[in-house]
Amino acid sequence: MPKEEDRTTQYQEGSLTLAGTVMLGTGVMIGAGIFALTGQMAQMTGVLFPLAFLAAAVIVSFSAYSYIKISNAYPSAGGIGMYLHKAYGNRLPTAFNALLMYFSMVIAQSFLARTFGAYTMQLFGGDESGRMVPILGVALILAAFVINLMGNRRIEKVASFIGILKIGGILIFGLVGVWIADSIPIDFSRAGEAGDVGSFLGATALGILAFKGFTTITNSGSEVKDPHRNVGRAIMMSIAACVVIYTLVGFAVASNLSLAEIIETRNYSLAAAARPALGDYGVWFTVAIAIMATAGGILASIFAVSRMLAMLTEMKLVPHSHFGMPGSIQKHTLVYTVVLGLILTAFFDLSRIAALGIVFYLIMDIAIHWGVIRYLREEVEARAWVPSTAIFLDLLALGGFVWVKLNSDPFVIGVAVVTMIVIAIGGQIFLKRSAGARQSDQEESHAHHH
Repeated sequence: MPKEEDRTTQYQEGSLTLAGTVMLGTGVMIGAGIFALTGQMAQMTGVLFPLAFLAAAVIVSFSAYSYIKISNAYPSAGGIGMYLHKAYGNRLPTAFNALLMYFSMVIAQSFLARTFGAYTMQLFGGDESGRMVPILGVALILAAFVINLMGNRRIEKVASFIGILKIGGILIFGLVGVWIADSIPIDFSRAGEAGDVGSFLGATALGILAFKGFTTITNSGSEVKDPHRNVGRAIMMSIAACVVIYTLVGFAVASNLSLAEIIETRNYSLAAAARPALGDYGVWFTVAIAIMATAGGILASIFAVSRMLAMLTEMKLVPHSHFGMPGSIQKHTLVYTVVLGLILTAFFDLSRIAALGIVFYLIMDIAIHWGVIRYLREEVEARAWVPSTAIFLDLLALGGFVWVKLNSDPFVIGVAVVTMIVIAIGGQIFLKRSAGARQSDQEESHAHHH
């Protein structure tokens, strides 16, 4: 009789060190934040974009409080999915917001993959056909998929090696860029396209997207050594490192490119900023760092998000089908995550990918904070004013971003709204069917017992 296949999720407790966990978190943040968002933020708010990064850091610092408090109390490889479940139980708010987080992380993968393609093509004079950027992005996701199949320790080693190289390289870029900046003045009185507070808040929202990689750490949960201490420590260390790096690089870019040039080269602005300061060698160096950063970010993102979806599947909050595949649920969710990432990478451009990601993430983030205030405050020993402030700041940033997009690209807001409606309706139908099936099983078991 052949042995029945193990379909359960398989986690390795204590398999991730503190340093490795920090590298996983910064891997996602640095890859998305510096290399592709700089130009988009400059387009919204002009040369104030370095300050928008700082504003985003303030908001994220308040947001991190809720995640740290919950992760200290309930470390879990399911991360945010488990946190939502602790707050809202087997109800629609858990499934809806967890899926928003899942999709925002898959979107982040595609964002990183497209950024990888855009920078790589700078070695060959750009991508006039528009075909090579998505092709290279797809290839990167497939490579990260193969590495993820090799297990946690291999992922940690690769992510840590890439993380050390890219952080060192970015710091060199920032320091050298500021040191030998050309004569272009940084005029903070110039505004962006809309030239108002809404534009600055919209750019700040994009900046939050650059920091949200810290949530990757929560998804590592029980796999981190001494998780009750190290998950929170890793979150704060990752955010602090990125604040320093983003600020330094933001000023380096603003010192070497005019606002028009930053906007024109928004998908590869760091490579463009390296040319005035360091010439072709600077461009090659920056592209090499970008390739490592985005590759590390993809690796970390796939690692975390597939585990979160596996946990949601185990909690019976989302439907699951094996589609004839062998192996555990964790392997299946890895495949689903990669397939969705490939589709987005192939068919969506960078600005729309980023817009969808930040709308989904901020709504989910607000739900986390409300869950702490309403249901978990005493259990996790949280002070209500901190998550309350986080909700207020999230709403400000989201409102500014939606206002800017409604004026410049209403289609992407429409897509976000329709997607959320579909998720809510589909989730409610699935949860009702699941509840009905459980009740039927209980009645059948009770009748059999009698």
